[in-house]
Amino acid sequence: MSNLDNSVSYTTEEIAQLLKVSKLTVYDLIKKGEIRAYRVGRQMRVDAVDLSAYKERLKSGGDFPTRQPVQAISEEQAPGLSRASSIIISGQDLSLDILANTIEDAGLGVRPLRSFTGSLNSLIKMVQGEADIVSTHLFDGETKQYNLPYITRLLTGQSYLVVNLLGRTAGMYVQKGNPKEFSTWFDIGQPGIRLINREKGSGARVLLDEQLRLASIAPSAIKGYEDEELNHMAVAARIASGQADVGVGIEKASRLIDVEFVPLIQEQYDLVLLKTQDNERLRDLVLETLNSQNFQEKISAIGGYDLSNTGSILYETP
Repeated sequence: MSNLDNSVSYTTEEIAQLLKVSKLTVYDLIKKGEIRAYRVGRQMRVDAVDLSAYKERLKSGGDFPTRQPVQAISEEQAPGLSRASSIIISGQDLSLDILANTIEDAGLGVRPLRSFTGSLNSLIKMVQGEADIVSTHLFDGETKQYNLPYITRLLTGQSYLVVNLLGRTAGMYVQKGNPKEFSTWFDIGQPGIRLINREKGSGARVLLDEQLRLASIAPSAIKGYEDEELNHMAVAARIASGQADVGVGIEKASRLIDVEFVPLIQEQYDLVLLKTQDNERLRDLVLETLNSQNFQEKISAIGGYDLSNTGSILYETP
């Protein structure tokens, strides 16, 4: 168990040890849909982000749906789905699970499937026809804007809608007490600093790359730049264990892992929805949900989000 927190996913036995409960209890939680899981061969696995989501529900008094959640899919599975009866919601934030459950409960005759893919890769999947709703938090260093510079370039010729989902604080995870005294993006380029990075195509990776470019810091000069993890929790865990000095992510994960957080930028986390003749009701439902008191109260219960612009239409093609 010494390095389990560094894993992207856990076995049911590892979950039982982490939660200090029996394996039978873990199986029961999975069966009830309280913990999202998937099968690899004969073994059940739980992603770190889904364990975090379960803990958040407990902390907020269980104010989230506890029935069987919408099915998660891998990038490899997506192309083979029956698109007439399903939609793919791509992104990693817990708020997307709440949105997916709302769509499922609305009775529109569609089946929401979740793909846990990073922002840039999600947009590429949309271009390839493999995602219907994607979340994105991509920082553009030239304009100092989030998302639209990437969306308008990648979705040329597509018809779509961009809506704000929420705001999040992004920055650096550092070891407790901040012994290296990180305070700005420039500090990542200090000699001897070891980084733990996010995967290519993720919003955190794009943010770091843009900030390094603006600071004229060569990625090749940073130890650990090629060492990647697939989510915020895994990055924070690597730092907490002393395997790295710094990583980029959102504030929320630092509350769940024993690391310190240095806030540096307010992220704009948006949704992109394709516009087709067949999904007008779906688009209306998404807008209704984002602007509803019920949805915003659930997001507020999670904590760490700015909902001041939630549901605002930021851009729409003719």
